Amino acid sequence: MRRIAFVNEKGGTGKTTLAVHVAAWIARARNLRVLLVDMDTQGHAGKTLGLDVREIQPNVFHFLTDPSVNLTQVRHSTEVPGLSVVPAYKQMAGLAAALGSSPAAAERLGQRLDEFASEQDAVVIDGPPSLGLSVTAMLLAATEVVIPVALTYLALDGCAEVARTVERTAVEHQRPGLRVSAVVPMMHRRTALAEAVRERLEAYFPGRVTPSLGVNVAIDEAQSHGKTVWDYAPRSRGAQMMSAVAESVWALGAPA
Repeated sequence: MRRIAFVNEKGGTGKTTLAVHVAAWIARARNLRVLLVDMDTQGHAGKTLGLDVREIQPNVFHFLTDPSVNLTQVRHSTEVPGLSVVPAYKQMAGLAAALGSSPAAAERLGQRLDEFASEQDAVVIDGPPSLGLSVTAMLLAATEVVIPVALTYLALDGCAEVARTVERTAVEHQRPGLRVSAVVPMMHRRTALAEAVRERLEAYFPGRVTPSLGVNVAIDEAQSHGKTVWDYAPRSRGAQMMSAVAESVWALGAPA
């Protein structure tokens, strides 16, 4: 079963937007049971799918810290057939304190997902724009990593740092199969700088850079209505761009 972690330590890259839409695309286009797991205190993955995450308990924090909480209690269906979400909220700020600093703490997400592996066909994991226990847990639970990158000069450094973190985690925790499967250029505008940054990404990650995702009002409006862009504006340019990106993410991460 594929588990795809979306990671970038820089905020404002559109990471959650991308993770939610890739999860929805997999459910629809591949007719699979997809679980979207939110590991961020902001709870945006659930919010963008129309859930009031402030009122939902138990959530992913309780799933990770209380063995008696099962997946059925924290998994919520969405308007997208086949897609369910495990929401997060501010309790996640206390995850490290609740789990402690032992190596086993970082293994908890993967272990808990393993318990219910037969109940989904794919897992998409979205996390905070920082490095810490939540992101390490995501990496150890994942089979592949997707890095969304805003096409700005400084974003290159952040992307390279995430790639090094993935490589280091794979070695330290004996996960030889863990890798960056795709890099998604985000917020693309037709400028010389954007094209130069994309060229640098293609040189650093040969064969792993997806089509670019440009700024699009339909995608932003869809989120404000708790919908994917395909449900909100299926004929829009945003829907077309997002489909191309999601299909590429899925293809690049496919087993050889």
